[in-house]
Amino acid sequence: MTKTKTMKLTLPQDELMSCGHLACQGCGATLAMRYMLKALGQKTVLCIPACCWAVIDGAYPHSSLDVPIYHCAFETAASTASGVKAGLDMVGETDVTVVAWAGDGGTFDIGLQALSGTAERNDDVIYVCYDNEAYMNTGIQRSSATPYGAWTTTTPVKHFKTRPKKDIVAIMAAHRIPYIATASVSHPEDFYKKMIKARDIKGTRFFHVFAPCPTGWKSRPEDSVKLARMAVQNGLFPLYEITDGENWTLNLKLKDKKPIIDYIRLQGRFRHLGETELQAMQDEVDRKWNKLLKNCGAT
Repeated sequence: MTKTKTMKLTLPQDELMSCGHLACQGCGATLAMRYMLKALGQKTVLCIPACCWAVIDGAYPHSSLDVPIYHCAFETAASTASGVKAGLDMVGETDVTVVAWAGDGGTFDIGLQALSGTAERNDDVIYVCYDNEAYMNTGIQRSSATPYGAWTTTTPVKHFKTRPKKDIVAIMAAHRIPYIATASVSHPEDFYKKMIKARDIKGTRFFHVFAPCPTGWKSRPEDSVKLARMAVQNGLFPLYEITDGENWTLNLKLKDKKPIIDYIRLQGRFRHLGETELQAMQDEVDRKWNKLLKNCGAT
């Protein structure tokens, strides 16, 4: 008797993001959106401020997403989502998930005040920051999510960024909101599972999603998922969760944590750095990794 081989899908087949969007080749933010909508489904409303996704979706009246979208001002993603959720509750639409979807500039910098207010009130929304580590939509300017050493158009190679990346997850943990998670486009099953978990929690939920940008990182489009996976495997962007601001859980333990040098060499934005700067970057990754292990009780 011949055995029939079957393939088991790890994500739902349903798609709420269609082809024809306006993203660059290899855009990590498109994968992040696709995976999130697979988890949340059609009962979802998105609030999108100025960011790459304000363009990617398509020019009105066309849209690549099969869910309602409210485009809002740069600094208002979180407060707009709070208002939309309150309005839906008032008309009895209590089963709709409202998501603020913003880039790192609209989260780490311009939208931080509104995000803090939403978190302090514990408004019942999901906030997703897709982090491509600069203001990519307006010309690759430095944001406070830009890592040490990186070239951007406002931090040219002779004056590269010398300050560390802002720790947005620690800031959100200090608000003691019910749920915080990191996710990467290289680990869709982990992302999907966390989003399902967040959907069923009340209060403010925050996602920090690693989303490579070939245009801004000067990398090859076909390397986007590879770069995202390398960042997880070398501890630069670990996968973990925090509940109630205090309970840390490491989702992927690294038996053999790799050095960051191979990840760095695939990107033109770090090409100007010497051995001293590269060692400083490795030391910072090791410091933060050891601190995370301590927070998670994994030392």
